[in-house]
Amino acid sequence: MPQVNGVVRTLSTVATELRSLGHVVEVVGPDRFRNIPCPTYPDIRLAIAPGRALSGLIARFRPDALHIATEGPLGWAARRWAIRHRARFTTSFHTRFPEYLQARFRIPPALGYAVLRRFHGRGSAMLVATPSLGEELRRRRFLNGRSWSRGVDLDKFRPEPRRDWEAEGHRRPVFLYVGRVAVEKNIEAFLSLDLPGSRIVVGDGPQRPSLTRRFPDAHFTGPLRDSELSAAFAGADAFVFPSLTDTFGLVVLEALACGVPVAAFDVTGPKDILGGATECVGQAGPDLRAAALAALGADRAACRRHAERFGWRACAERFRDALVPLFETTETPRRP
Repeated sequence: MPQVNGVVRTLSTVATELRSLGHVVEVVGPDRFRNIPCPTYPDIRLAIAPGRALSGLIARFRPDALHIATEGPLGWAARRWAIRHRARFTTSFHTRFPEYLQARFRIPPALGYAVLRRFHGRGSAMLVATPSLGEELRRRRFLNGRSWSRGVDLDKFRPEPRRDWEAEGHRRPVFLYVGRVAVEKNIEAFLSLDLPGSRIVVGDGPQRPSLTRRFPDAHFTGPLRDSELSAAFAGADAFVFPSLTDTFGLVVLEALACGVPVAAFDVTGPKDILGGATECVGQAGPDLRAAALAALGADRAACRRHAERFGWRACAERFRDALVPLFETTETPRRP
């Protein structure tokens, strides 16, 4: 899985955790087939006619359980294989594609959700990241949802060391955004805020050139990785997450793990992560500016403690326990 995003980080980390528990895991991504770049997202690849080759991979691996992670061409091919062989499978709902298609191409969300209901409806369970997302999807007539939260690498994302943004010429307080720079992330809502100090954007994406021109006072670092990313988080005074469409928001957890309070809208993802601890770890509400200013007074140590509740091992175990046997049988998927 060559892309770098929340879905890829989740799946690759869960696969690693499952292997450490003694399970045998085979990850089949579009990089194993002829593929093309996704329109408007060239770093995301789409498999071309993967059906026959995928059937061969499944036959050779002989899995006990099949999980279909995304709704791209490869996911549809895996779904067709399972239905043709009367095999059971699970899916997961990671991305609000209907809202993304509406933002980019003005396609009505109802059409997108009808397609997704068809995709996920044949599975034995559809794993969803948060309770509020599960409730929303139930209202949209997705009837097989099951909760599966996320985790954060607490060794990788830490309060120290901190990047000294002030020494680089950025005034305090430093408000930070990390993630894909694309229209559906609603970054303009952050950059348009009347805030003191500095606004910094870490990441890349199709909207970066236009936002750089429109907001010359903001600083765009481009993508950062590993220790550089953790230090960038830790050096900020507040993390601003303006998205209205994310289903979870791993970067929210990563910011908290670095001891940085979070400001976000009161929507699925941030409100589930922050829970009832908003006074000490950040603010989720209808007014993003007010939330950003209020976050400056949050307890940084409490942010770290809150993040410590979200471990990847528990996430992997919940994923494992949601799997179903490939065929109707009393056996369970392979366990250590």
